[in-house]
Amino acid sequence: MNPIVLRHFVAAAEHLHFAHAAKAERVPRSTLIASVRELERMLGTALFDTDAATTTLTPAGADYLVEARRQLDASAAAARASRPAPGGKAKASKGKGRAPAVKGQPRVGKRRQSR
Repeated sequence: MNPIVLRHFVAAAEHLHFAHAAKAERVPRSTLIASVRELERMLGTALFDTDAATTTLTPAGADYLVEARRQLDASAAAARASRPAPGGKAKASKGKGRAPAVKGQPRVGKRRQSR
């Protein structure tokens, strides 16, 4: 399952208001609604009851909210586990950090030889 679609669904289910959920997720409202509609189409059931005066979860939506949170937590744990450990081998100093010499330019730190 696409984690972005799951995040959009969870945000909409927590806020029970598509505009507020879209603002919290920093996406346009139309994108959030499209994600929820895609999820409903994949599951084959309605997750929100939009016919009422306010947006509410259907019983299937409430059940799937628990599953969606579990999947998001599992994917976050897997991402943390795959991250390399901090630290590592220290890199040796490369000197004073001089730039490479360019042909035809005077050398840094060298004076012109007098005659």
